Amino acid sequence: MKSGRVITIATLLAIAAGTMATYTWAAGRAPGGVDPSNFTDPVANTYFPLEPGTVLILKGSEGGEALRERVRITAEHRMIEGVSTVVVHDVIRSHGALVEKTIDWYAADNDGNVWYFGEDTATYDADGNVQSTEGTWLAGFDGAVAGIIMPADPRPTDAYRQEFYVGHAEDQGWIVQRGAKVSVPYGDLNEVVRSFEWTRLEPGVMAQKFYAPGLGIVLEMDVAGGNELLSLVKVIKT
Repeated sequence: MKSGRVITIATLLAIAAGTMATYTWAAGRAPGGVDPSNFTDPVANTYFPLEPGTVLILKGSEGGEALRERVRITAEHRMIEGVSTVVVHDVIRSHGALVEKTIDWYAADNDGNVWYFGEDTATYDADGNVQSTEGTWLAGFDGAVAGIIMPADPRPTDAYRQEFYVGHAEDQGWIVQRGAKVSVPYGDLNEVVRSFEWTRLEPGVMAQKFYAPGLGIVLEMDVAGGNELLSLVKVIKT
């Protein structure tokens, strides 16, 4: 598909159904997993930075309920499949009440691709009790495979698996624009990468995400099958 072609939601949903997608994998994959030797001298990815001490605050709504998301990149590491991954904490609240809490594990490789090695996630009910841990996965366990959360040089029409644990975690991404401009409460941002992301486990649901240099995700919104919207309001360096 040529990068100048208009991409309709119907086309994207067809891709999500698995009828059109062609995936590209970055160097670093070994049979059944990743090759740790490709992570010995990691190169930072400007569109998905993993700088310890960075906290991103996003606000928005879903289903009429106000949401506040706090993403914290820690100085902690966890070894997964022989790779030292960065531990990221992601907490979503609504009117102060816990909605979802996730621990993610990421690692940049020697080429600057950022890999996703798993997540420990839970959603909570109105009483603060764990409602579900569906979507939890760990690369190398029970057939789960690490994916790429952001290519080193993202360009239309890069397509990639972000995670793969069959029947539980099958998110996929497709870069559709580079050099976009977006305005969020945090400010006016340039040279932004825009993607469409989905999972085959939720047919008909499609999200659009915007990644800004030096920041990461600054805006995300459902464009089909949902109404979640989150935008960056604050960045804290600790």
